[in-house]
This record gives sequence, C-alpha cells and structure tokens, in this order.
Amino acid sequence: MRLPIIKHLTDFIEKNDEDYIVETLEVLEDLTEAKGIKDKELDVIGELISNMYGALEVHKTIKNGSSKKEALNAFMKRVLGAIDQ
Repeated sequence: MRLPIIKHLTDFIEKNDEDYIVETLEVLEDLTEAKGIKDKELDVIGELISNMYGALEVHKTIKNGSSKKEALNAFMKRVLGAIDQ
C-alpha cells in the first residue's frame, strides 16, 4: 500500500463518488480470474485493489468525523501494525 495513492484516491472520492471506486474494484477483482493472466500482472492488480480498499476505508473514517490527515495516519498505523505482527 502506498499512502500517496490512497490520498489521491481519497481526494477522487471526495470530488466524485465512492461508487466509481467500488465499481472499479468489481472490474479488477473479476479481471484476476482471467485465463492467462501472469503473476506480475496479478501483483499490479492486487496492489491497485488494496490501495482502493484503503482509500474507501480512509473515506469512511473521514465521513465519521476525522480529518483527512488523522484518517490517513490512523489507517497507515493499522497497516504497519498488521505488518509487524
């Protein structure tokens, strides 16, 4: 996961609508089942998917009253905490 990408996607959600991200996730998740897809391509798609889910989570935190900075920091702390375990 990359914080700059999550931040950019969060900005996109604020300007547009989270439905765009949700629908894109559906397409990407379906694409992972395509025949002949290579491991490297799956890695890229997986990274995009994880960043999009991260942005949706940050957006949800913002909707619940946190500032964008607080939401991003809290999300990354959770991610880094999960990696350390």
